This record gives sequence, C-alpha cells and structure tokens, in this order.
Amino acid sequence: MTSPQIKSSTELDSQFRFEELLAEISTLFINLPAERIDSEIEAVQRRLCELLEIDRSTLWQTLEHEPGTFLLTHVYQPPGSLPPAERMILGDFWPWAYQRIMSGKTVIVEKISDLPAAAERDRQSFKLYGTKSGIYIPLSVGRGAVFGLLSFAVMHNERDWPESVRKGCILLAQAFSNALARKKTEMALRESEARLIMATNAAEAGLWNMELGTRSVWVTEKTRDLFQFAPDEQLNEESFFKAMHPEDRGRVRQIVQQAIETGEHFLCEYRIVFPDGAIRWILARGQRKSSATGEPDRLLGVSLDISGRKKMEKQLERRLQEIGELKQRLEQENVYLQQEVKLLTEHSEILGQSSAIKNILAQAGQVAETDSTVLILGETGTGKELLARAIHAMSSRKDRPLVTINCASLPPSLIENELFGREKGAYTGAMTRMIGRFELADNSTLFLDEIGELPLDLQGKLLRVLEEGTVERLGSTRSLHINVRIIAATNRDIEEEVADGRFRQDLFYRLNVFPILVPPLRDRSEDIPLLTWAFVREFQKRMGKQVERISHKTMQDLVSYTWPGNVRELKNVIERAMILSRDKTLGVQLPRGVSADEEAPGTLEDVMRREILAVLEKTRWRVAGRDGAADILGLKRSTLYSKMKKLGIRRTAP
Repeated sequence: MTSPQIKSSTELDSQFRFEELLAEISTLFINLPAERIDSEIEAVQRRLCELLEIDRSTLWQTLEHEPGTFLLTHVYQPPGSLPPAERMILGDFWPWAYQRIMSGKTVIVEKISDLPAAAERDRQSFKLYGTKSGIYIPLSVGRGAVFGLLSFAVMHNERDWPESVRKGCILLAQAFSNALARKKTEMALRESEARLIMATNAAEAGLWNMELGTRSVWVTEKTRDLFQFAPDEQLNEESFFKAMHPEDRGRVRQIVQQAIETGEHFLCEYRIVFPDGAIRWILARGQRKSSATGEPDRLLGVSLDISGRKKMEKQLERRLQEIGELKQRLEQENVYLQQEVKLLTEHSEILGQSSAIKNILAQAGQVAETDSTVLILGETGTGKELLARAIHAMSSRKDRPLVTINCASLPPSLIENELFGREKGAYTGAMTRMIGRFELADNSTLFLDEIGELPLDLQGKLLRVLEEGTVERLGSTRSLHINVRIIAATNRDIEEEVADGRFRQDLFYRLNVFPILVPPLRDRSEDIPLLTWAFVREFQKRMGKQVERISHKTMQDLVSYTWPGNVRELKNVIERAMILSRDKTLGVQLPRGVSADEEAPGTLEDVMRREILAVLEKTRWRVAGRDGAADILGLKRSTLYSKMKKLGIRRTAP
C-alpha cells in the first residue's frame, strides 16, 4: 500500500472514530445525572483532544454578576502544561473574537497570520499564549443568550479544521450547552426544594402531598413528627383521619372533598389525639394541583401545630372576662369622681375648671396606664400637644422623653427620613446614617402631630410599621423591632378625610383606638379668666413687668369673644397686651379692635366675615403656613380663599 493510500486510510479511520465518539456523546448527555455532567465533559474533552491531536480544550462560563468576565470551569491539557487563568475578561485580550462569539458566531483560526487587520489585538494575545491554531464555539441554548465558550487550541503547529471537524465540535458544544443548562435548572430546583424544606422546618410546618387516584400520601419528616407517625409507616388519607378527634372528622372530610371537587384553596383547624390521650390543634392549608396534561392529580398542603395559639386564645378570653368584671366594679365605685382632683392638680400645664376640661383629663388618665394608641382631635390652638405630654407623663414610659414630629412642617421626603431614619448612601446627599424618630422613641411614646397632613404613600408605610412593630431605615433591608406607644393629633375632620380618599381608612381604624376630642375655647369660656391670669404670670416673669388688675369689662370682653384661634390666640393676645402695658392694670385689645359690647352684625355671613377679618388682621393677611389665617381657623387654604371671595373680603391698600 502506497504512502497516500496509508494516509487516506488513517484519515478515514480517524473520521470514523470521531463520528463514533460524537454519537456516543450525544446519547450519553441526554439523560446524564446532574452530578456527573462536569466530570463527563472533561472526559469528553480529553478523548477528543487525544483523537484529533489537539493540545488544549477549555470551557468557560460567564459570571452573571460580572458582565464580560469568564470563569474557567472545565479544562483538558497534557500534564506539565502551563494552566490558563481561572478568570479572564476576554474582551480585553481578544476583542475581535469576543464580539463575534457573543453574537453567536463560531471563530475558526487556522493561521494567526490570516486574522484580519481589525484583529491585531487578538493576534498579539494568541502569540502571547502560544496558540498556533484553534476553534472557538459560543455556548447557548436555542436562541438564548451566550453563556459560555468552548475552545480547542493547538500550540505546536498550525492546522486546518475540516468541515466535518467543525460541525462535530459545534455539535459537541450544543450537547455541552444543553447539559449545563439542565444542570443549572436542576440545581436551582434542588436548592429551592432545600430552602422550602428548611423554611417549613423553621416555621414548624409539615408538608404533605396526596395522590388523588390512590389516596396515598407523601410527607416530610416534620409532618411525621407532628402526627407521631412511625418513620417507616405507609401513609394514606385514612392515616390522617384516624389521628383526628372524632368530633372533627366529618367536618374536615367535607372541607377536603369540596377542595378536591372545586379546586379552591382550603383552610381548616382540627384536633388530633395522641395514644397517651394528649390533644394538639392542627391548622391545615391545601389546594388541588394538576398534572402537565391539566388533569387534577394531587392535593398539596401544609400542616402547622397551633396548640400554643389556641392556649393563648383561651387565656385572652379569660382576661377579657376579668377586664369586663373590673370595669363594672370601677363604674360602681365611681372612679372618675375619686380621681378628678388628682388629675387637675397633677397637670398644671392644662388649666381649666370647666366640666369639659375635667372630662378630657379623666379620659387621659384612664388611657395613660395602657399602651393603647390615642387619637387627639380638636381645632388648632386647643392644646393637643399639651394633652399628649400629659398622657405620656402619666404612663409607665414617663422615664423616657416624649418624641414628637409635626407631619405638616416638613416635605414628604424629609418626613420619611425623620420617621424611619436612613443609612449612609441611601440616596444622593445622604452622607451619614440617621436614626429615625421611631427608633428614638423605642420603649417610649411617639407623638405624631398633624397626622392628617401625612401623604398617602407615607400613610401606607406608617400603617405597616404600626401593624408589624418593625421599621426599616431608608437604604436598608434589615428590620428593627421597636416598642413604641403612638399618640396622634389632627385638627382635620379625619372621618371626612377618609370619605374623600385623602386618608387611609385602615390607618384611621388603627389610630382611632381611643379618641379624645379637645373642646374649643368658646365651649369652655369659664376657663378664660384662669387661663388669662396664667398667661399674665408667665409673661410677667419673662418681661419683668408687674400686673395686678384686669378690669371687669376687659375680662367680660375676653370671655365673650369667640376665639377662633383658641388658647393659642388668647395667649398671643395677652402677650401683645403685656408688651403694650405701661401700668399695673392690663388693657387688652381684642382682634378686630372692638369689644364684645359693641354692636355685632346679626347674620351668619356677617359673623363669618367678622371672624375671618379678625384673624387676617392678626396674621397681617398671611393666609397659608403654620399660624397663618387658614391654620388658625382650621380651614384649608383653598377653602379660606373661597369663603373670602364669597364674603367680599379684600385687603385694602395700607
């Protein structure tokens, strides 16, 4: 046989063995277990390199969190060879080849010198790594994104890559791609199943799956523990019903059968009885599931031991009964009358002798001893913050300072910062970490003033904090447990705000546990003399003046005035009078510059015009903002402008 004939025979034999290897590989990787895929890939790399006299085969995979970076996961090369880098940014060394590969094209290099001019950087890198010739195939599944690269390289000499070899290598890359994608999916599924088992075990929950055809049941170890099933016991539907309390079996059977027939989710509670007579409460959730063909084939669910919760419910029932009995006894003893004097003497900041003020002080004392949420309602200037401080001072949290925030004084972004705090770098400009008011008020009381001004999106976040008892700083995913007593206040008609969609109904219900309505000053005019003298004494110390007398007429004017700005307005009027006072008799100029004895218009519109004008003059015609006319009158700015237009109120030139 001549030399060409021998060469041709050798090539045919090599081609036959190559095709035989490809057929074997294609069959091998179809149902290969995930744990064997990596080792079989490297074995195939070795066999192919030995068969085709290739020096090195590498398989690289991209890193999801580092775009452009490839990780070497599989390699074959002769012993003693310099191993390639484990991580590499291919675009930095082979930019021309990298772009073609990432677009799904195979790169064939028979001679380094044949590379185009645009691949000069690639040519240098091939020379640097000693590569003479090679084939580089992208890894992808279907038309999906490229997630890796399979390469075959020759270092000792240049060589050609026949069409049959090219197609075979591409076929091999497809087999590797499918196997690696399947491995990733299976590993993710196993990890998900493991996390599910860990989560259910941590939650003391047992999983179960009942086949509808055979009624056989698969369960986790936790389920066997809950029901005290033997480790090797074959379980079915009846195994569970035998463990149930006889009084619950019929009801649970009906619920389960209805869930099987309708496909609806079911939830039920029942008792199980152990051989020693002990009884445990179980909560079961489940739903019918279907096979790939859409036919219902199983009932999947979870069981929880809720015996502890049931015990607590019984204890709560007993305590509620005790509270009811205590309430009845307190009513019989007329506790409110016995504590009236104590309330009036202990809270010197809240002045008054009227029945209205005595009533709110009694309510404050009643709720202070609890941790219940309090909602203080009332017009602007009635002393809602003073009442909040009094409640805090009477509570068990009085040793820690009361933390306050005015929801109307800051823009929404700053209110969120103030309430919940932030981490450093939470947003542009957040240079330091800031502790929020909720954290500052831990084990104390948080006073949310002007809660009606809180934006709707922050209302939802506030509700979540109140319900869960946890808070997250902006820029953080870690929840902080807090123990905060909430007192909120507003001068708005909060129920009207709820009806108009400006305030969340669920948040209103959460805050409205114990509402206290602070009466306006006009409804407790008998307190005006006491308040007047209290303010006089306060300003005497501050200004160094001495006032000994207020005329009867002046006091009558003060008592008769309607005080739309309430106690705050009275205090401001007395302060102005003290500034203007030149002797020991205090002269007071009421808003509008008239006394109550002067003739007043009789119609409702005249009264409204007079009140609005008085407040406007007092605020120097400033309508909006804190202590503006709208704030003092308890109106929205737009509402006040509308009333001014209707009543013909215009500011005249000075």
